[in-house]
Amino acid sequence: MDLDVFVAAHRHEWDRLDTLLRRGRRLTGEEADELVVLYQRTATHLSLVQSSAPDPTLVGRLTTLVARARSSVTAARTASWRDIVHFFGSAFPAAVYRTRHWWVPTALLSTALAALIGWWIAAHPEVQATLGAPEYLRQMTRPGGDYETYYSSHPAASFSAQVWTNNTMAAAMCIVLGVLLGVPVLFVLWQNILNLGIGIGLMGSAGRLDVFLGLVLPHGLLELTAVFVAAGTGLRLGWTVIDPGPRPRRAALAEEGRAAIGMAVGLAAVLFVSGAIEGFVTPSGLPTWVRISIGVLAELLFLAYVYVVGRRAAQAGETGDLGTADRSEALPTAA
Repeated sequence: MDLDVFVAAHRHEWDRLDTLLRRGRRLTGEEADELVVLYQRTATHLSLVQSSAPDPTLVGRLTTLVARARSSVTAARTASWRDIVHFFGSAFPAAVYRTRHWWVPTALLSTALAALIGWWIAAHPEVQATLGAPEYLRQMTRPGGDYETYYSSHPAASFSAQVWTNNTMAAAMCIVLGVLLGVPVLFVLWQNILNLGIGIGLMGSAGRLDVFLGLVLPHGLLELTAVFVAAGTGLRLGWTVIDPGPRPRRAALAEEGRAAIGMAVGLAAVLFVSGAIEGFVTPSGLPTWVRISIGVLAELLFLAYVYVVGRRAAQAGETGDLGTADRSEALPTAA
């Protein structure tokens, strides 16, 4: 490319774009259309210069022009209640529904593994001995012991906030770190499975498994489901790095990553509900069957939300990704 000839041929277009941008909102309809056309042309010119004759001064000028024009054309907008309604009424449940082939198997395998670990611990006293001294284990599992008093050890509001913070951080780590081929996700998931399995095993060996389940199920059903959804999302993101499918890897990661971040926000709301149940319902004086019924109802409502609302939104084309108007526009590439 002869850079001098190229600049001479297109300088008038760049100058005209700069003039239109300086006028801001005081454009006629024809001038607004002209600005869009000049923006597209200048973006193409920038791509050509970058690939063929990357002169720093010219690249700097065209980059600035393209950035100003993009801002003017796309016109950043502020979030509104409509965005929140769309997210929770369509985007989030659709994203959870779309990842069901990842988180449902994760939930089933994790639950089975936790039960297996619990049985192994309960059936083998020598394994229990590796977890702590006999006095320590009795203190944990006896009536009024640590397992029972844990949920009422702090005021309900502060306990709920602490639980919500911890669980939200764990879910966010599963999602964000999934890009590292999903390896950190497996570690976080294993910690949850192991803790659950140890609780089942120790309380089962003490003949108090019913008490343990009565304490865990009210909040644990929804809480663990949220963790499994986060883990499945992270594993899916990690697999996208390995196999992006027909999409370019960069585009696939951008699309799945944006949806995954949205999932983290939605799951924070779900975990807020489970945290409230854990803080106010689990340690309450309600009969065990009432507490468990509340947990089962919350779980069923979430599953209906995903499989009814989410499926309908997914079938309508919702992916959980940002709307087209909210995405950064990609620059044209030179042939």
